[in-house]
This record gives sequence, structure tokens and C-alpha cells, in this order.
Amino acid sequence: MITVPPSPYRGRVAPSPTGLLHIGHAATFWTAYQRALKSEGVFVFRDEDLDAQRSRAAFAEAMLEDLRWLGIRWQEGPDVGGPFGPYRQSQRRSFYLDAWRKLRDAGAIYPCTCSRKDLVLAATAPNEGDDEPFYPGHCRSKTGEAVHYSEPAGVNWRFRVPEGETICFQDERLGSQSYIVGHHFGDFVVWRRDDVPAYQLAVVVDDAAMQITEVVRGADLLKSTARQLLLIRALGLPVPAYFHCELLRDASGVRLAKRHDALSLRALREQGRSPEQVLALCRL
Repeated sequence: MITVPPSPYRGRVAPSPTGLLHIGHAATFWTAYQRALKSEGVFVFRDEDLDAQRSRAAFAEAMLEDLRWLGIRWQEGPDVGGPFGPYRQSQRRSFYLDAWRKLRDAGAIYPCTCSRKDLVLAATAPNEGDDEPFYPGHCRSKTGEAVHYSEPAGVNWRFRVPEGETICFQDERLGSQSYIVGHHFGDFVVWRRDDVPAYQLAVVVDDAAMQITEVVRGADLLKSTARQLLLIRALGLPVPAYFHCELLRDASGVRLAKRHDALSLRALREQGRSPEQVLALCRL
């Protein structure tokens, strides 16, 4: 079983400026904030703005304003600075490149030239709730070619998972979790062909650099935790604790997303709702 790092506690909130935050975000971020307060720890705000096509400055400003209105406060972030900045992922490329080079040199990743169409045709079953389709391994034999690349751009880079290994971790809310590598997920992308580091790599690098001791996020990222633990091991980074929150759903049972504009914090504020009323909607 993976050990949890000692205190002092450092938590974080890490939204993406690709839309307005909704009450599902509020529930998760409020939980993260309360856990930091309870532990008398430091709370960090990180702007995960890697998606240049969808990220907007207006959404970034709204994130800061709406979370402050809700009552959430942080000691480090893009608007207040701190010892581990910059706190915007778009400004942290050098950190991700260092990690990519370390994985390349260790033979842990390989270049993948499969197109999106190739992956759709190869899919044998849907991966419900997952953020990445199961990769059939067409380019696995290219591991040895990685050393010929001085930069990651132009191809997808996949992490070569240890098939058959069981990844176990203790979730602070849900208890013991385990995933079988090669069954629950396959080789996953760590750097995209459009020269953008993937979420899995960026979040691991940033949490370690910012010395985050507990990651609080939605339960939809449970499987991603198993992937990230493999990256953490390959990069020799400290392992944080994990707390995965229950997801809020609409009346039809669909998980809330940024497309639910009527339930955005901004819309609720404009309706005259108070922070207390919004938190009540989150069942907190």
C-alpha cells in the first residue's frame, strides 16, 4: 500500500478556465478548502489553462471572483504569487519538458503516430466515465525510437504501462482502491501531437513542484489516480494523499458539466442567491 506524506498540509484547487464554474465545482472546491482549514494548512490556487483553444481570460477572472464570493481563500496562486509559482500551467512548460525528457531517457514513453480514426476503429468496447479510450498498443514497439526525438512535438507520447500490475491506493473518502494495469486502462498519452502536455503529466509535475500533500477532486478521476501513480513512480516524485468527492448530478442523473450554464456560480449570483444558498444546493 502507498504511504501518505507527513504534514504540514498543503491542499489545492485547480480549475480550468474553459467555462463558468458550476455548483459541482463549488462542492468539490469547498470540500478541498475545508480540509485545508481543518488541517491548518496552506491552500493553493492553480490555473490549469493548458487548453489554449478553449481557455479564456474572462473565464479565468470569473474563477477567481466566483470562488472568492463563495468564501474560498488561498495563500498562493496566480493572483497572489507564492514560492512555487508560476501558478498558471501555460507558464510552466519548462517543468513539463524536464519530466518528458526524464521519461524519454528512461524508456518509459514512446512516440505514437496513430490517428484518432485509427483509435476509433480499434475500439472494442466503450470506456464509460473514462477520459481516454483504451489504447490497443499499435506503436508499443517504437519505445526504442524515443531517444531520436529532441522535442515532443508532432506525435502523441504514450506511457508504457506495466501490464498485469495491480495499482492500489487508499482514498481518504472511498477507502481502498485498486486497478489492474492493462485491464482497466492501457498506455496513456502524456504529451499531445499539438505540443501540449497532457493532463496526466502536468498535474503530477505541478502537484509535486508545489508540494501538495493531499489532492481533493471529483470521483470521476479515480482511474486517473492509478495512471498518475505510475508517473509519480517513474519520475521519482512524492506521493500525495487522495480524497475523491461525490459527483453532483442533474435531475436526470447526468453529471454536472460546464454546459449546465443555469447552475453556474455566475448565473446563481445574478439570480440573487447568497453563498450560503449555493452551498445548500451543493448539499454541504
